Amino acid sequence: MKVLFLCGGTGKRMSPLTEDKFLLKFLGKTLLEHQIETAKEAGLSEFVAVGNPNNMAAIREAVANVAGIKVELAIQEQPLGIANALESASQFLDGEIIVVNPNDVFERSAYTALLEAHRSNSASSYVLGYEVSDYFPGGYLVVGEEGELKNIIEKPTPGQEPSNLVNVLIHLHTEPKRLLEYAASVRTDRDDVYERALDAAARDTHRIRVVPYGDSWTTIKYPWHIFDVVRQFLDKSPASISPSARISERAVIEGKVIIGDNVRVFENAVIRGPVYIGPNSVIGTNSLVRDYSHIGSDCMVGFSTEVKGSYVSDRCWFHINYIGDCIIGEGCSFGANTTFANWRFDEKTISVKIEGKAIDSGLDKFGAIVGNSCKTGINVSVMPGVRIGPNSIVGSHVCLTDDLEPDKMVVYSAEQKIIRNRFKASREKTPQPDERIKKR
Repeated sequence: MKVLFLCGGTGKRMSPLTEDKFLLKFLGKTLLEHQIETAKEAGLSEFVAVGNPNNMAAIREAVANVAGIKVELAIQEQPLGIANALESASQFLDGEIIVVNPNDVFERSAYTALLEAHRSNSASSYVLGYEVSDYFPGGYLVVGEEGELKNIIEKPTPGQEPSNLVNVLIHLHTEPKRLLEYAASVRTDRDDVYERALDAAARDTHRIRVVPYGDSWTTIKYPWHIFDVVRQFLDKSPASISPSARISERAVIEGKVIIGDNVRVFENAVIRGPVYIGPNSVIGTNSLVRDYSHIGSDCMVGFSTEVKGSYVSDRCWFHINYIGDCIIGEGCSFGANTTFANWRFDEKTISVKIEGKAIDSGLDKFGAIVGNSCKTGINVSVMPGVRIGPNSIVGSHVCLTDDLEPDKMVVYSAEQKIIRNRFKASREKTPQPDERIKKR
């Protein structure tokens, strides 16, 4: 049985982050590598990755890092949905497959639940259902008395959900090419051809079974969901400190901490877990890293910097900064006394502009989202929920309250004047050295 990963889509809601979600790194590996390893734990070793022309090279590099597997690659020329992705990989669909959204994080039990249901039933397809207590902006499953799928309702109006089971895109199909025949007959102007094909198959005596799943599941739809993924990985991973790490005897290490190869931790630095520090990174004197922070490789958390609850990508450089609950792209550099605020005085949750619309993150502690290769000058302040586009610069003394587009520079424009000094200081009011000190 093959596992097919849907890697051909584009994440418009993740701006200003430009990396595909499944290529984001967690604990030193791309999410796609973690997905493959989870499938391997369930006894699966054959994979199909459907990418697009822009990310195929990165997919090849990621899958090459996992040993003991066979991977076939297919290109989806345009992001036209799940059914089109399956059609793009039709040459590899010669048997049973499990279709997976690689942007979701789940446990091995998701695979084993599907495989066990398949062994004990004779359905043509199996879909995973996850019980929710709050509204989720996804597909809801209408299930019959015997656990069969009746219908999938995509993003119903809040309060009008047909059930409390949402569709988790981990589906097993025994006849994938038959499903493509149903997809070919679907007529819709929405991105739901695949779901409508499942509906059609379910109505046409092709039994589709809903398999309950109750273990951890995190889906990345917006940038702030990265925090949930970091938390999930850190909670389930054991603490470890590489033998090649050099940690000062005067540093403080508390809680669950994962420290990679060649990390350097200087005097009076404090790392309070759960925390991940990637290979070759430096935690400078008097710095503090805490509360589910994830620091990538080759980073410099410089003197007197605090990083709290943040996701930091590779090759970032900080110096006397406060980085609270932020998401930082690769290759960023922040000048001294740059501060990323993460809390509103009115204590309301923080909204982020996504495609021109304010989306409530649901978080009352949330800093900035910073794209790759950004810089700040000295004494910069960035307000909560602000997005900074890739390759942009925030100049010295700026207080950034709105989003900054990619490839832009914002500078402080207050004028300064140089005039003649007409004031003379009196000796009586000028502090003088103590006479006893002078005599010494």
